Amino acid sequence: MKTYFRLLSFAKPISKFAIPYVFCTIITVVFGTLNLALLMPLLSVLFKSGKEVVETAVPLLQRPEHFYEIKDWFSYLSNTLYVELGPYEALKYICIVIVISVFISNLFRYLCQRIMENFRIHTLLKLRKAVFDSVMELHLGFFSNQRKGDVISKIASDVQTVQYSVTGTLQVVFKEPLQLIAYLVALFLLSPQLTLFSMAVIPVSAFLIARIVKGLKKEARAGQESFANMITYLDEALSGIKIIKSFNATRFVKDRFHNENEEFASIMRKMAARQQMSSPVSELLGVIMVAIILLYGGSLVLSGEGSLSAEAFITYIGIFSQVMRPAKALTDSFSGIHNGLAAGERVLELIDEKCLVEDKENAIAVNSFENAIQFKNVDFSYGERTVLKKLNLSIEKGQTVALVGPSGGGKSTLIDLIPRFMDVKSGAIYFDATDVRDIKQDSLRNLIGMVNQESILFNDSIFNNIAFARPDSTQEEVENAARIANAHEFIVHTEFGYQTNIGDRGAKLSGGQRQRICIARAVLRNPPIMLLDEATSALDTESEKLVQESLYKLMENRTTVVIAHRLSTIQNADKIVVIDGGRIVEEGTHQELVNKEGLYKRLIDMQQFVD
Repeated sequence: MKTYFRLLSFAKPISKFAIPYVFCTIITVVFGTLNLALLMPLLSVLFKSGKEVVETAVPLLQRPEHFYEIKDWFSYLSNTLYVELGPYEALKYICIVIVISVFISNLFRYLCQRIMENFRIHTLLKLRKAVFDSVMELHLGFFSNQRKGDVISKIASDVQTVQYSVTGTLQVVFKEPLQLIAYLVALFLLSPQLTLFSMAVIPVSAFLIARIVKGLKKEARAGQESFANMITYLDEALSGIKIIKSFNATRFVKDRFHNENEEFASIMRKMAARQQMSSPVSELLGVIMVAIILLYGGSLVLSGEGSLSAEAFITYIGIFSQVMRPAKALTDSFSGIHNGLAAGERVLELIDEKCLVEDKENAIAVNSFENAIQFKNVDFSYGERTVLKKLNLSIEKGQTVALVGPSGGGKSTLIDLIPRFMDVKSGAIYFDATDVRDIKQDSLRNLIGMVNQESILFNDSIFNNIAFARPDSTQEEVENAARIANAHEFIVHTEFGYQTNIGDRGAKLSGGQRQRICIARAVLRNPPIMLLDEATSALDTESEKLVQESLYKLMENRTTVVIAHRLSTIQNADKIVVIDGGRIVEEGTHQELVNKEGLYKRLIDMQQFVD
């Protein structure tokens, strides 16, 4: 229940929906019950003779203490109409009353459905917003350990399941018990003796249904995890379609997806078998109960015991046949709630995920970069794997600092620590003598621009991808940034110029074009600090030359930290830092490091040999 109420908290303000829903539901229940109760005066008019009516109508006027008995009240009503207006006119009036009653009950039933649907959509909106906001606030390390498909499944599929099962259950839990109580009250007024007998049979039905739906929650959670696996495999297949085909791995990828699909289908079959069994079982039990009531009530009518007339008994059966409908809705709801709670737990796990990089309450905002970025005894690790060890480094304002060294040495991690994508395990990073953990993340990142090895672009126009850095940019500002990045020439030759859509992840552009768009985006932001993570490593020679020219323009008059793939591109750097095994093993200018004939010299020689 704790999970249920937490999920329900996303529906606030509930009173906005609850008050009108309660009012409309009460009207629906009252007139819905009245629709069936009106069978009694209708049958009374149809099947009684005029003599019987005259004899029964007058005594009822003399014993008003029996008016609380529904059968006596309706009998008096029908008899009075029969005496005063005649049988046909009495029948006509009763039919009009039935039509009006049905109209009112259905009108308010429609309003109930509209209110509940708005309630569902409102809950879905807030829950999905909360989940997405929570994911966007998480640190980068979280995404390294999570499958993207699982996260997508929770935001899309699981939230949808919560919407229909949890909020739908709320509707059923209020309306159906109220309707059930109204039916039982009507039945009790018609025949207390028969109602007490029938209520003794109902718990048997409830016990059997509870046994059937037991275990659904466990199966539901397994089904949602299997579905998340399928989404993961689908995402990997679509993202890596070129590699899959080039390695003739289509059969492997198909088999992996189909096996998971079969597992998901198997779980769904088991769940469906349990869920669908509850409906026919409850219906069969309902018919058995009605048959028992027919036998017992019929004996009361035939024997004359219990003052139960034939029309009252037929009305009783009509109402009792409807008792199973709210009872069935309740059992179906309780079988469905397990699915919703299982999905809800997965969604709440994502919301409850703690971000390991948070601003302190007294964090300060920075608006400029004045002196230096300093690493002092910095340690960092991914779990048990240590990446940086007691690292000390100073990056002065206006300097171009190049990071080189073997793969896996910690270069990219060092760059990611500057904008606080992750926090150090020990030691500290100082931004103008202030620990970055004491600075607001947004203000720090406003002073930093990044160009990564992988060109991260969006399925949108070229203009919007460049203006992503500053959404309020003008056309002229975007074009100027593109010119600096050597991108303007190829952009104007695309189909719609700056309004050309570049496809998923920039698939319509070449690698060099994508990278130049990324550089233009960084230029437009115009930050004092630039972080370049092997921005030319994946390009051909011609594209690399164009991109490198763009990078030189980008680096002018800025503090730049660059991870170098081709060492020839960073020979003019103010400082070259050689990192190996998480430690700085050499530091100096290009010529100083060559003269040392250490690791840097070996890397230079190896690259010249390869070239």
